[in-house]
Amino acid sequence: MWVLALFDLPTQSKKQRRAYSVFRKGLLESGFTMMQYSVYQRHCSSPENAQAHIARMGRRLPPEGEVRFITITDKQFEHIRIFWGKQRMPSEKTPDQLTFFESDRCFFKSIQRVMQSLV
Repeated sequence: MWVLALFDLPTQSKKQRRAYSVFRKGLLESGFTMMQYSVYQRHCSSPENAQAHIARMGRRLPPEGEVRFITITDKQFEHIRIFWGKQRMPSEKTPDQLTFFESDRCFFKSIQRVMQSLV
């Protein structure tokens, strides 16, 4: 499952640029990567995990502008067609199901330590 974050945030004032930077940094810290300007993507292992990331970023919304989150399946993601100029580029590969992201790795390491302390 994929979460796409699409946003259009004002950047006219210094305060608005700061809010934009804080929001963008939050996306990156939450494991999102830039797909194109103002469109970020993140692979999630389940719909529940996707909703958790959307909720987390929903708490970080800037006071102005528009932000949208879309969830799509791996199969739908595979059907994205990418064009660079008039030439078609290959679609991005969907990560393997066993791919762990940094936050997931930390969680599993914590569980391993607890399990080892019980033995």
